[in-house]
Amino acid sequence: MTMTDPIADMLTRLRNASAAKHETVDMPYSKFKAHIAEILKREGYIADFTAKEARVGQTLEITLKYGQHGEQSIQGIKRVSKPGLRRYAKSDALPMPLGGLGIAIISTSSGLMTQKECLEKGIGGEIVAYVW
Repeated sequence: MTMTDPIADMLTRLRNASAAKHETVDMPYSKFKAHIAEILKREGYIADFTAKEARVGQTLEITLKYGQHGEQSIQGIKRVSKPGLRRYAKSDALPMPLGGLGIAIISTSSGLMTQKECLEKGIGGEIVAYVW
């Protein structure tokens, strides 16, 4: 059975593993998912990620991050642009999740970026997800 939205699957795995207090979560590898994981690591939502060889292809292993008392670093994660309904934003109308406390992951012609990086460069694109 083919998967229609692998990015939504990735975000759901992260959300569920974080809620269940797992240390790591595995998923099928793709460059797009690795770039999302890179942004999440840079912004402090995950501890680390690695690509591992599997029986078929590669697996992306993400190490989750928690606070001193076990609180989740990812409080919420939401897929915005879906295969059936794409969402785009111009550079002057980029979203600010939770009034700027969260991040929006934007797919631009220059690669994946947060909304803050898009504002600095003055470019817009497809809104992939919100993380807070």
